[in-house]
Amino acid sequence: MKIHEYQAKQILSQAGIRVPKGNVAATAAEAGRIAAELGGRCVIKAQVHAGGRGKAGGIRAATSAADAEGLAARMLGSRLVTAQTSAEGAPVSRVLVEETVEVARELYLGMTVDGSAMAPVMMASTAGGMEIEEVAHTQPEKILKMAINSVSGFQPFHGRQLAFGLGLEPPLMAQATSLMANLYRLFVTQDLSLAEINPLVVTKDGRLLPLDCKLNIDDNALFRRPELAALRDPQQEDALELQALSLGVRNYIKLDGSIGCMVNGAGLAMAVLDQITSAGGRPANFLDIGTANNTERVVNAFKVFKADTRVKAVLVNIFGGMARVDVIAQGIVEAHQQMDITFPIVIRLAGTNVDAGKKILEASGLRFITASDMKDAAEKAVKAAKR
Repeated sequence: MKIHEYQAKQILSQAGIRVPKGNVAATAAEAGRIAAELGGRCVIKAQVHAGGRGKAGGIRAATSAADAEGLAARMLGSRLVTAQTSAEGAPVSRVLVEETVEVARELYLGMTVDGSAMAPVMMASTAGGMEIEEVAHTQPEKILKMAINSVSGFQPFHGRQLAFGLGLEPPLMAQATSLMANLYRLFVTQDLSLAEINPLVVTKDGRLLPLDCKLNIDDNALFRRPELAALRDPQQEDALELQALSLGVRNYIKLDGSIGCMVNGAGLAMAVLDQITSAGGRPANFLDIGTANNTERVVNAFKVFKADTRVKAVLVNIFGGMARVDVIAQGIVEAHQQMDITFPIVIRLAGTNVDAGKKILEASGLRFITASDMKDAAEKAVKAAKR
């Protein structure tokens, strides 16, 4: 789950990490009042769940409280289109009004979980302010990585080693080590999947400040983090993804194609997306139904397919281990009984109770397109969608 920059900075502050002075505003008048409290000169930042705001006009400098109020008035109620949003853009309902900072250097600091290292990994780079993905692609040597043992946790030497790699002077090393230790503690205790400070700036008066911050919370941990779950902004999320979540279809991501996909297992789902693309089609979604040994989740998945007007065909690829194929098949039949499904459905079934599942589909009298393997299923789904 993503949250806004202003929310992330509030969490950083509570974790003992110093952040720039400022506050969030929902109206232009509020923005003007906050700017006046900051002395007039400030930065107005549109609050959307997307990067690239500066290039899109979502971050503007104000020279006075009146200027800040005018900039906020133009941002609030608009839709900001960046390289990370759809063509429609993301709605701006709040702006962050922050003090201006005299920057000497821009750095990058982030944390995520590295599956290959099987540990939380802290990353740092001197290429702050740039898209870290681009840096990793073009200048990988500029990214420092530190895998942290989750038993012993973050140690001072981790911070000193990263700070040294960033070329920080001794007076800043203690600040950097403390900041990194607090970030690690926050990452672990609040079940984050991503913590990114970009840029982390060295100010001209010798402070380390997170000028921008992104925190993502692990969806699977929200049941025990109600205070974080309350920070969700539905306006920033895709309507279909929210509908899927409300129906209990948790592992659903909307894409831009025409072939709906229902698969059990994230790896298999990714392979299906690749097969569809290789066959000349485009998937409409990623949907990992998981170990769905109840028909309701299957029916709800089809409700999401029905709600997506771009879906022209559906591919169901089930390789049942713990997931029972007969339960999936019964769910498909019940979906037809509960709603008017007009798009063709390509089905490839294998695994636990597969014979019973095939008999359920045959006995239903409904028309399905069957496939022998994943490649065959993808090719038939692409053909069906085009037809």
